[in-house]
Amino acid sequence: MTWPPAPPRSPLREAAARIDAATPEDRDRAVDALRALAILGVVLGHWLVTALVADGNTLHAASPLGDMPRLAPVSWALQTLAVFFLVGGHAATRGYASARARGDSYARWLTARLSRLFRPVLAVLGLWTATATLLLLTGAEFVTVHTLVKLALSPMWFLLVFAALTAATPLLARLHPLWPLVVVLHIDLLRFGFGAPSWLGWINLAAGWLVPYSLGAAWTRGELEHRRTGWLLLAGGTAATAALVAWAGYPASMVGVPGASVSNLNPPTLAAVTFGLAQCGLALLLRERLRRAMRRPVAWAAVAVVNLSAMTIFLWHQTALMATTATGLLAGRLPGLHTRPDDLGWVAVRLAWLPVFALVLTGCWAAFRSCERGRGRRPSRVVRTHRPQGRTSTAGARHV
Repeated sequence: MTWPPAPPRSPLREAAARIDAATPEDRDRAVDALRALAILGVVLGHWLVTALVADGNTLHAASPLGDMPRLAPVSWALQTLAVFFLVGGHAATRGYASARARGDSYARWLTARLSRLFRPVLAVLGLWTATATLLLLTGAEFVTVHTLVKLALSPMWFLLVFAALTAATPLLARLHPLWPLVVVLHIDLLRFGFGAPSWLGWINLAAGWLVPYSLGAAWTRGELEHRRTGWLLLAGGTAATAALVAWAGYPASMVGVPGASVSNLNPPTLAAVTFGLAQCGLALLLRERLRRAMRRPVAWAAVAVVNLSAMTIFLWHQTALMATTATGLLAGRLPGLHTRPDDLGWVAVRLAWLPVFALVLTGCWAAFRSCERGRGRRPSRVVRTHRPQGRTSTAGARHV
């Protein structure tokens, strides 16, 4: 009996199957899935809580969290930077150990890591320098230009902190997360308990994000494999954050709110750090589920594409929002785009704008993704070049 031929797979599934086949067998796909979720969380968070309100000839920034503080739980779901630093610490310490095993120098390893981190920045800086100059020369209000440039470039603070921690990886590889946590605790105690100068809080910009980064190093050392560690971080971080918000006066929002006297994120507070510990605990608990989910070629292909363009997505997502907002002004003040975010109607309309932002971001990705990959780069870090003829050696694998 002759069986009928199997129906042909769609081009999307064919491409996903090729990516899946080209991925090294020993790659921990949960790491890439967590990184992709962290990046997408930041993007969606900014798109939902950042509003550009048209007021006459000017645009100024606002946030729905200012007028609707009951929406603070949205920031709990979409402020995912701690997970990114967790994965970053794990990837950096693992990568440095692999570089040392290969005999690579520290300088060569660091140059390779930072080049992909900062190469896309040049395109963003160049475009916004030209845009700001053109806007000022054509009579745009300085307040508007300042608002746009600040929003476009504000994500770069993250790159500077991440780069500094990456450079210090050899010193941080065995640092216990408790030490930077103690620093954050004492800084906040001095600021909020004893009236120390507010600038002292900027020490937490390094210490606060060092907590999840050093957790990532502990992951590399094999110290976070037991599920009870994840449960301890999740339960302890959640309880500590709830106590700090309920009884210590910390803001409930885990992102900055324009006009608020205290921001949990700028610089990081103890509440932001304990909240990050809870997120890291949840991420650790989800690893096995993510590994199983990433066995599906289509799901893995989507995660691989996000990881290959992580910095491009991160650097250009605010530009996509502002390009949509500026273009929309040609049609007048559009709800959810130029109006004040002061009711749930604005939220509903803003959700409808998200596909438009995503479409514009896709255009930015298509135009500037080559800046992230660079010229003459070897095959991607997420997958290796697929070798037919049954060769299964992982010698060609590139590890993050």
